[in-house]
Amino acid sequence: MNGTPILHVDMDAFYASVALRDRPDLQQLPVMVGGGHRGVVLSANYHARQHGVRSGMPATRARRLCPQMVVVQPDHTLFGQVSSAVMECFRRVTPLVEAVSSDEAFLDVRGAARRLGSPVQIAEQLRAAIHDEQGITCSVGVAASVSVAKLASRRAKPDGVLVVPPDAITSFLHPLDVGELWGVGEQTRALLHRLGLVTVSDVAHTPLRTLQRAVGDSLGRHLHELAWGTDRREIVPRRMDDDPDRSMGAQETFGRDVDDREVVLRELLRLSAKVTGRMRVAGVAGRTVTITVRFADFTTITRSRTLPEATDVTVEVYRAATRLYDALGLQRARLRLVGVRVEGLVPRQSVHHQLTLDEREHGWSDADRAVDRATRRFGPAAVRPASLLG
Repeated sequence: MNGTPILHVDMDAFYASVALRDRPDLQQLPVMVGGGHRGVVLSANYHARQHGVRSGMPATRARRLCPQMVVVQPDHTLFGQVSSAVMECFRRVTPLVEAVSSDEAFLDVRGAARRLGSPVQIAEQLRAAIHDEQGITCSVGVAASVSVAKLASRRAKPDGVLVVPPDAITSFLHPLDVGELWGVGEQTRALLHRLGLVTVSDVAHTPLRTLQRAVGDSLGRHLHELAWGTDRREIVPRRMDDDPDRSMGAQETFGRDVDDREVVLRELLRLSAKVTGRMRVAGVAGRTVTITVRFADFTTITRSRTLPEATDVTVEVYRAATRLYDALGLQRARLRLVGVRVEGLVPRQSVHHQLTLDEREHGWSDADRAVDRATRRFGPAAVRPASLLG
């Protein structure tokens, strides 16, 4: 099992699990966390999920799906304490821990084998420790690469371990829909489907040059590597509470609550442009895009997406932010604040390739820098995206 040194550890229904760990009377009932009168579901336990309830869903819709559901109010201080304790549990195993969000992380455990055993033994030890110390469960994917480990942990849910050894990578990956590949969003999935590439096997068996002509050199090569499980992105140790210099962000409180998707997307674009402009001035790029959404009842949720490569390109950050927002599935939920943050910042000169997610491979970075030059000379309102005019 030495060929599978990467673990992806993901807490099971984290907020719901923490909220219910001291409530045995609710363990077997459908429960959602959050969702006040006009709020949204912060988290739902697996009993509620069986009724179709999902995080980010408006509370009114969740109640229609499951009228008997119990509502528990969130305790964000407690959530933060448990998240910190879980991450410290990971760091007792290895210093190579890359926190992706408050409830999931990648671990490189190759240096811990002599002390703690094989990767799968370490995975089981982590699961036991988290259950014993925090009273919640997690699922672990064990593989040779971060992308395969991420997919494996999803298949292991809830409360399981799935190991994908090197000789089983293709049999694990190839039957999947291309949209399940880590980092492939709805736009890229739709593009690939239009090209007749529906499964991962379809992508894997398309000649590389043909794939690159269809979607661009960088994206084509990246998809090819994902489809064969040969991507070798290194884990970069990162804490969710890293110092502020490791991230840049901006947020906006609306003058009145907003339930119009187009208004929200325009604000996400403006914030993305603001953040990436600051990043280019500082000479940094980042790989993790995070959005913050605060609802009318002040319930606040964050969602993150880690890109395959660091970027400072406005359109790439905006696309990631848009996918994160759309994945919440909000329907007429009223928002009072949105925010965009880019994390895991590194010096821009250390980034040798930038990933473009759809039809263009080159051009957006140059366009951003042309806008930067214009705004330095003529002011911040000199050049703006057309959707932000008026």
